[in-house]
Amino acid sequence: MKTITKIIATSAAVVALFFTTNANAQSSQKLGIGIFGGIPTSDAYSVALGADLRYQFDIDKQLSIPVTAGYTRFLGKEIGNSGIDAPDFGYIPVKAGVKYFFNESGSGMYGLAELGAGFGTNEGSGTSFVYSPALGYAWSNGLDLGVKYEGLARDGSSTGYVGLRLAYGFSL
Repeated sequence: MKTITKIIATSAAVVALFFTTNANAQSSQKLGIGIFGGIPTSDAYSVALGADLRYQFDIDKQLSIPVTAGYTRFLGKEIGNSGIDAPDFGYIPVKAGVKYFFNESGSGMYGLAELGAGFGTNEGSGTSFVYSPALGYAWSNGLDLGVKYEGLARDGSSTGYVGLRLAYGFSL
């Protein structure tokens, strides 16, 4: 079952990437490189850190389809006063979504919603469903600053983080 989930998630990401690269050639394409840090929603972790690459296909000035992949690591901490440290947890999120700019310039304030899969890098951690809503501001010079929540759900349990992402995007 775990292998099937990975195959489906990877296939969905490949189809999304294929669709976005073969759509209208007059629309613009961008690649962004970002770093982020956040506060986990679980008491077992002290901080979430990571980096990502985001391919963005602009449908028009206000609407884009982003496909994002990267690496996120939750740093474990002592659970309560138990003397037991939670282990670090890492995963590779692969997401696709919709990005909408609130004005017609193609920069400024935007809302973003992404869904996908998180492939755990710890032994036995498996694959999780990943969802990530965000609000941000993109400057016309390529800088992008966003606030996001990223959640992971698997086998009836969930965790996530509230984070700040700083990125630079350039046209392809």
